[in-house]
Amino acid sequence: MSTETAKKPSVLFVCVHNAGRSQMAAAFLTTLSKGGIEVRSAGSAPADKVNPAAVEAMAELGIDMSAEIPKVLTTEAVKESDVVITMGCGDTCPIFPGKRYEDWELEDPAGQGVDSVRPIRDDIKARIEALISELLPAGK
Repeated sequence: MSTETAKKPSVLFVCVHNAGRSQMAAAFLTTLSKGGIEVRSAGSAPADKVNPAAVEAMAELGIDMSAEIPKVLTTEAVKESDVVITMGCGDTCPIFPGKRYEDWELEDPAGQGVDSVRPIRDDIKARIEALISELLPAGK
């Protein structure tokens, strides 16, 4: 991580609709990194609005993502990110050398109630906490 003093690390979360998993991941990373990481999220076929069950599940933890709007995935977003994380939904991202790519196998919360979304939310939170510990070493 020789670039950490030059600029803060950036992460892009991608899922098809950019309405559930990627939005929850972005909200967690923004909140838990306290601005130490630049966060983006996008989808290859964005929905018209964020999944209401995902919004409710995050609100239970004090994170408001009700104003978020699904965004379309662009080559620029990938190019500008250090880490690109797809959310187990088969999205293909443009590949650029020097980027870190991960695929998180996560159940799709689309069409599910908040009771079904909570375990997905909690899985995402644990993964985000691990990611923060890798990208922002202790004491930073």
